[in-house]
Amino acid sequence: MSPYLTYKLMKKTALCWINETIMPARDAAISVFDHGLLYGDGVFEGLRFYNNKTFMLEAHLQRLQDSASAIKLKLPYSPAQIVRAIEQLIEVYVGDSGYLRLVVTRGEGSLGIDPRKCARPNLFIIADELVVMDVNESAQGVSLHIAHTRRTPAQCLDPRVKSLNYLNNILARIEASRAGCDEALMLNMAGYVSEGSVDNVFIVVDGILKTPALADGILEGITRAVVIDAAEQAGIHCEQTSLQVEDLLQADECFLTGTGAELIPVRRIGEHVFDKAQIPLLPIIMQGFKNSIADYCSED
Repeated sequence: MSPYLTYKLMKKTALCWINETIMPARDAAISVFDHGLLYGDGVFEGLRFYNNKTFMLEAHLQRLQDSASAIKLKLPYSPAQIVRAIEQLIEVYVGDSGYLRLVVTRGEGSLGIDPRKCARPNLFIIADELVVMDVNESAQGVSLHIAHTRRTPAQCLDPRVKSLNYLNNILARIEASRAGCDEALMLNMAGYVSEGSVDNVFIVVDGILKTPALADGILEGITRAVVIDAAEQAGIHCEQTSLQVEDLLQADECFLTGTGAELIPVRRIGEHVFDKAQIPLLPIIMQGFKNSIADYCSED
């Protein structure tokens, strides 16, 4: 029997591929001298798999490579090897759908931030379930808090890089929690809407879909791109443009997107509660998104 398949007999539990071995995630470990742990020096990708197939895998791996290149981090495995590792992990995971967290750290080194002291990067992949927000609440719509914590400007860190340092986003989420809200709405240094702490933002205004432009310091979300394409396929025009908070408050609909979040409607921002749109577009867009998943992850 394959050493991987022994875990098929277990109840659903988080698994981890690390150093070419699959084990329960609780048993996986890296050195306390790993610079990913010490300094947040590394990159990651969040992926979802449906019907035992990873959605938009090529796009995620390309973004991983781009993030790694941006911080001069060489991936320790080739794209083909990473794909095989993901396939092995999905093969033994209990359940045909789930969430993957793929992490590349700078590796073990001495104390001090000099990356040249790290001999070899580490790569590990976790397979587990992920619920970004309460399922019942997200079905009815979540609440957003306009955070005082601003999005890190592009002059300081390229927003396209998915680095292990998420402290900026965490501080915004702490604000939201203290305000009794589900998620934070982050602005850039110029006061324009950027994104949530872990998701992109969309609004619907008079039948037009709008989302902040990449130039406003947002992550170029892969789910964001799928949603834009699904909307266009349904005949819904989408504009990528700078948005102010007032634009969101005057919108007919608002929702969040992300690999973890998928699509989640927004019920209120601060004290502003969205009235139900007369002809809501979100159900149409959501169906288009589901169709994209079905087409991509259908059995060959």
